[in-house]
Amino acid sequence: MRPAPPRPDLLRRPAGAFGWLDARLLHERWLGELGPDATAVLVLLALAADRHGASFYGRGRMATLLGLAPDAVDRALDRLRLLGLVDHRPWRPGHPDGVWQLLPVPRRTRKRGPPQRLGDLLAGLGFAGETVEP
Repeated sequence: MRPAPPRPDLLRRPAGAFGWLDARLLHERWLGELGPDATAVLVLLALAADRHGASFYGRGRMATLLGLAPDAVDRALDRLRLLGLVDHRPWRPGHPDGVWQLLPVPRRTRKRGPPQRLGDLLAGLGFAGETVEP
């Protein structure tokens, strides 16, 4: 059973616009990789996006709305582009503003390292004692 929310009389119901944030951003640990500024910019773009995932907010407006310095917004947008979460088409060549598009969250391949010894795994979890070999 799921726990009851603290205020069941104030349950949130989506109205109007739909959301563009994929739950994989949380479950596949994208948010930690993005950091707080890029996460904030991603949320802003998602809230402002049209039905095609496009937003037309300029960098200055983003900075003002988020309470960030313009260079922090620039770094965040660069990070989002580098990770393949957004793309950009400038209004004209060389212009910093234009259309920002949310892209599908890229699939991550799970990297598997060499097998660990059981004792090392237990020690890493905080269990002390004899080393147990598999």
